[in-house]
Order: sequence, then C-alpha cells, then structure tokens
Amino acid sequence: MQSEPEKQAEPSHLDRNTGMIRRITPLFFVAAIVFGIDQSTKALIRSWLAVGEVWPADAELLRLSHVQNTGAAFGILQGAGPFLMITTAIAILLIALVIIRSDTYARPQLYAFALILGGAVGNLTDRIVYGSVTDFIDPTHYPSFNFADSSIVIGVLVILLLNLFYRPEDSEHCDATKGQTSD
Repeated sequence: MQSEPEKQAEPSHLDRNTGMIRRITPLFFVAAIVFGIDQSTKALIRSWLAVGEVWPADAELLRLSHVQNTGAAFGILQGAGPFLMITTAIAILLIALVIIRSDTYARPQLYAFALILGGAVGNLTDRIVYGSVTDFIDPTHYPSFNFADSSIVIGVLVILLLNLFYRPEDSEHCDATKGQTSD
C-alpha cells in the first residue's frame, strides 16, 4: 500500500491529459493558421484570376497566376489525384500522431510538424473539393506553388536542419512533454 505522499506524487490520468492538451493546442493552432491563410489566398486567386491568367503579365521574376495542379510538387504525377489523396491523408494522420504522442521531439521540431500538417490539410482540402490544387505564386523560371507548399517545405527544412545541427547538450533542452526546460 502506498503512503499518502506517494499517491500525491503520481500524476493522475487527468493531469497527463491536461498537460498533453496544453502542449498540443499551440501546435494545432499553428496548423489551423497555415490552413486558414492557405485556403484564403487560394480563394482570392480563384475569384480574381481565371485559370491560366497571369498578373502582372510582363513580370520578369515573380507574378501571380491561377494554376490548377492535378499532380504533386513541381507538376509531377499529373492526374494521380486518388493516389495523392490517400498518401496525403496517411501523412496527415501520421503527423497528427507525432504531434499528439511525441515526447521526444524538441519544440521547434513539433512546430515544424505543425507547419507541414497545416499545409498538407490545405492541399488535401483542394484535392477533395476541386479535384486539383490551386497554385498561384509563380516565379517565372520555376513551377508555381502556394502557401501550403511553402509551409510544407519550410517545415521539412527546419526538421532537417534541426536533425543535422541541433544537439540538446549544446543548449538548454526543452522537454516537449512538459513545456519546461530541464537541467
């Protein structure tokens, strides 16, 4: 039988859930912001430019254009909508699980996963609703992309850079499960 102080020292199931909710809420908030900006910017482009229209027409480096992409990044896998929907849905579930269940990643890595999650949900929403993804940021010598694509790329780069260069022993490490620094 446990003594009274030992019982109080054990975190209850409710305390663990409250801690998890506090930890993941800002991450899902970041994903929701990415999703909102992505969907808003795409809606503006769809209402402002016809498919194939470019503004300004004489831009040399960067312009806005309305492109409906049925493929993946850089225009690969054109017409592979069902495959891309399934793989994106699986990726979204896996990333959400990483965010919810992870206690081994540093906070910056979790925020990078949140960027990827928001972008993936934004592009999946386009595929489900429109059958293609709306791209509109158009560097003249590079394939068009959108806000979701940018968030995904930034998230992946942050994770890669952190995995290459981040060493918890080099700096104060953040315990992702508690949101506090450990000594």
